[in-house]
Amino acid sequence: MYLECTVAISDEQFRLGVLAGGVALVVGISVVRFCGSVSIPEKPAPTYATGTQTQALSKSAASPAVYLEYLQKDAAAAGVRTPSIEDMGRKLAYRVDEARHVLEVGQPAIEIAGVRLELFHEGSAMVLEIRNTTESDLAYSVITQPTPNISECNSATPLSFNAIVVGKGKTERRVECVWREDMALAITRVESLEVSPISAWMLGLVPPAAIGLDQRTSRGHRGVIANETCASVVSQAVRSGLEKGQIGWRDLIDFYARHRCPTYRFPLTYRAFKSDGEQEIPVVENGG
Repeated sequence: MYLECTVAISDEQFRLGVLAGGVALVVGISVVRFCGSVSIPEKPAPTYATGTQTQALSKSAASPAVYLEYLQKDAAAAGVRTPSIEDMGRKLAYRVDEARHVLEVGQPAIEIAGVRLELFHEGSAMVLEIRNTTESDLAYSVITQPTPNISECNSATPLSFNAIVVGKGKTERRVECVWREDMALAITRVESLEVSPISAWMLGLVPPAAIGLDQRTSRGHRGVIANETCASVVSQAVRSGLEKGQIGWRDLIDFYARHRCPTYRFPLTYRAFKSDGEQEIPVVENGG
């Protein structure tokens, strides 16, 4: 037995009820969609390394074990064997010629400080050919001055070349200036350091400006193509040291032949090794 209850409503009341329910549904959806009832979390603020974190990274890089890990990684990228830390601490054979030499097109080549230098006229450019005469890869610096000295040298189209290392048995060719019939090239200083294959690769990461090379003779530089990059300009402190003669090309090359430039910064007190194992590798600023 059950009771049946009925409530009679008119058609007009039914239509009004349906309409009111529809309006309520639309308002509810709108509130959810536009009024933020479902909140979206705020975008987190960017984080930056604190001084403490930077110091920690520096101390980590100062560890011989971390240095060796980087060395293994770079050796694999270069396709060469991984040297030991002791190997990386050996003195590098150094040569220097500070005499002034004048080269002219058509003149026989000269051999000084581990390189053979010859001057050519090609199209509208004066080109210096630099050949490695040693039995290893060679970091080199050839300081020149076109004579007469003219202001249009940089208008000559540069050749693509390695401005820092000339490989074993290889030749690099660089544009010195636009060509004039009466021009010659004064060689004022030549330096070179014999380097290992891994050091040659590491030096390929270094921008010419970071070791004090001038823009005229390094415009066409091509180095190693890698995911990591180095600082593209020399620091003010290093620039000042170079200008005052307190830091030399040899010091900078010697450091970057042993330390990858994306990770290690040149310490202002660093000087090229004069003997094997002169300092513990890696050498870091202020002891890390």
